[in-house]
Amino acid sequence: MDKYRKLLSNTLIFAVGTFSSKVLVFLLMPLYTSVLNETQYGTVDLMVQIGNFLLPVVSCGIINGIIRFGLDKYYKKSDVFTTGFLTIISGFLLLLLLEPLLVHIPYLNENTFMIYVFVLMSSMRSLCSQFVRAKGYVKLYAIDGILSTATTIFFNVLYLVVLKWGINGYMLAMISADTLSSIFLFYIAGLGHYLKIRHLNLSTSKEMLRYSIPLIPNSIFWWINNMASRYLIAGFLGAEANGLFAVAYKIPTIIVLMSNIFMDAWQMSAVSDSPSKLASFFTRVFLCYQALICTAASGLILFSKVITKILVSDAFYPSWKFIPLLLLSTVFSCMSTFLGSVYMVEKKSVLNFITTGIGAIINVSLSFFLIQTDLAVNGAALATFISYLVVFVLRIIDTRRFLPMQFNAPKLIFNTAVLIAQAVIMILEIRGWILFEVVLTMLMVVANIGSLFVAVRHVLFKRSRTAR
Repeated sequence: MDKYRKLLSNTLIFAVGTFSSKVLVFLLMPLYTSVLNETQYGTVDLMVQIGNFLLPVVSCGIINGIIRFGLDKYYKKSDVFTTGFLTIISGFLLLLLLEPLLVHIPYLNENTFMIYVFVLMSSMRSLCSQFVRAKGYVKLYAIDGILSTATTIFFNVLYLVVLKWGINGYMLAMISADTLSSIFLFYIAGLGHYLKIRHLNLSTSKEMLRYSIPLIPNSIFWWINNMASRYLIAGFLGAEANGLFAVAYKIPTIIVLMSNIFMDAWQMSAVSDSPSKLASFFTRVFLCYQALICTAASGLILFSKVITKILVSDAFYPSWKFIPLLLLSTVFSCMSTFLGSVYMVEKKSVLNFITTGIGAIINVSLSFFLIQTDLAVNGAALATFISYLVVFVLRIIDTRRFLPMQFNAPKLIFNTAVLIAQAVIMILEIRGWILFEVVLTMLMVVANIGSLFVAVRHVLFKRSRTAR
């Protein structure tokens, strides 16, 4: 199958399976914001993010190794899966030993058990799902996404609405869904056959760990980019302000949803050949990818007030003011992640975390300063945008050493300028802002529709030529 058609086919399959689970972020927001107040929502958001911080540490970043080495035909699948399983178990046992120290972390001390179970089951589900994807079982991966959606809805309604367990119910819903998903994938895909501890090839394990361990700080730095601002907001402005900021972050998740679905498929295509032979492939895909996420971000800025009004309760409505800058941040975060696939193919994980680390340092420094200005919460959003922009520029420069991609700088600068203009106009509510926003969104569509048509035409042309 042609590589463009295969990428499109996998993307569509992943979209069917994962869209439903990802869209839960929005479907359940009315539920969350109705049963949890601003302070509770801010607290539970921090709990989840603490868990997300611990995930790469506990697993030694091995989930990244699962997909990279699992897709590589050179390595035995049993060695890959067994290494992942043993690494997660060992990391979790170490986490248990560190419990006396971790209880001193704010928001963790009174919720240690819940967060620990969340980390373990989330790690296990990631191990099973990523290995299934690496095996090429894309339809099973998609089915699991649909089933996970159904169980998550069920447990949220049961724990939050029926039993009224509040914060604990929020966490238990995710834990229960991850547990059932892990069991389902383990037995349906027959993953037990790949768990061969006594026959483990230690050289494969060492190579996987050499690749994965540098991605621990990379994941931590990404976490810092996403979370440092929230801790600073909670510290300087209070949990209520952080609750509004956390809700605002959910809207840009629409962009992340689109990106993650595509990146799941893209990683499978990117590892399929040497990047030196795929410069044109990477270039065409990136130009289409950039056009899509920039156009989507422009439309979301235009409708940010309407979306917020529909999805959240009145108490959280002021959160719309933080959405425009967070959308800008998300656009450059997604494009940086795309460039990170070059590092993945080349197994240059150290370069991945160095660029991310620079962005994290910038984010923390700027957030600490800007939150205390008149910008307040939007100061954190601005700092996050600047940090992701820096990471993207650094990766553009660095990845060209491995892959001479073309980025169409004029188009990229134009798209960025339009999004910045939209963000400023929306936040300041400049007189006649609706007209300005509509015009700018139309300009964005006109400027990028060509790239999308070229991509579609290329796929159709390749298909027709192959058919002949």
